[in-house]
Amino acid sequence: MTNASASMDDGHRDEVVNRVGALLAEIAPAGWTQLLCEYRSVGKHVEVDLLAFGADGSPSPVRPPAEVVSLLGRLRAGMYVPGRGTWLSAMLTVDPPGVVYADFAHHTQPRWRRNPPPVGFQDELRMYPRDDAHLPAWLRQRAGLASSTGAGRATATPAPGAAAELRTAKVYDGFGGDGRPVVNRAPLDAVEKDRVLEYLGGAPVVLAARSYDTDAFDPGRAPSVPLTFRTDGSWVWPGAVAYYLREHDIAPDPELLAHIRRREYAVPEVGEDARQRAVNLITGQQS
Repeated sequence: MTNASASMDDGHRDEVVNRVGALLAEIAPAGWTQLLCEYRSVGKHVEVDLLAFGADGSPSPVRPPAEVVSLLGRLRAGMYVPGRGTWLSAMLTVDPPGVVYADFAHHTQPRWRRNPPPVGFQDELRMYPRDDAHLPAWLRQRAGLASSTGAGRATATPAPGAAAELRTAKVYDGFGGDGRPVVNRAPLDAVEKDRVLEYLGGAPVVLAARSYDTDAFDPGRAPSVPLTFRTDGSWVWPGAVAYYLREHDIAPDPELLAHIRRREYAVPEVGEDARQRAVNLITGQQS
């Protein structure tokens, strides 16, 4: 059984996301400054956590409305792409009065609150079939499938001794005389753009702020550039990389792009050691 027939277009997807944001804002406690809603699912196993941040920055758990859980389940089914599967976790950030930003992870294993049973991973692949190139090693293993040497197979995270190999992606190529950023990169075609965006958004977030930066190419726009960092165990990149590709068709750092192509757009598993090394690099604690 698959849910391919439930696919939705981008307009419908945005409607659902905005509706979720409005519902969450309605039940937020007085004085809230931001909401973080994380939805995790594999097969029929579903987990939803909602945190509300107060003026002092302290979080408090809030019970998510049943309608939100239902809408996010519909969104996950509707975003299924034949052969590529659908996302496994979503992080929704809601700012007052109800402005919502959504981030979807298709390949990275969620941090489960309660470990799903093996049948959950098997159900996932029955409900949302994936071609081998889009089947991460951890999902293959947990579904009890035989290992594969196909091109899409995910590889292990580098050992801790490989810390020096971590590289940070450049957002721009330089700055012009007017102080504005300059890029000189060939644009991606539509198909590759989607695959690269999926890769950039599928790697785990290792550091995030609760605010957004100004769009350097459209300063008049409300701050919308995510102040996040992600890693795939070999590279570290800020959220601006995916944002500028999505919003302005600016391809990633050419060397990062070459790395993504060599990996055939399949995000590897990223262990806790690799995540910590990325944080150390970002914060300047890397030796």
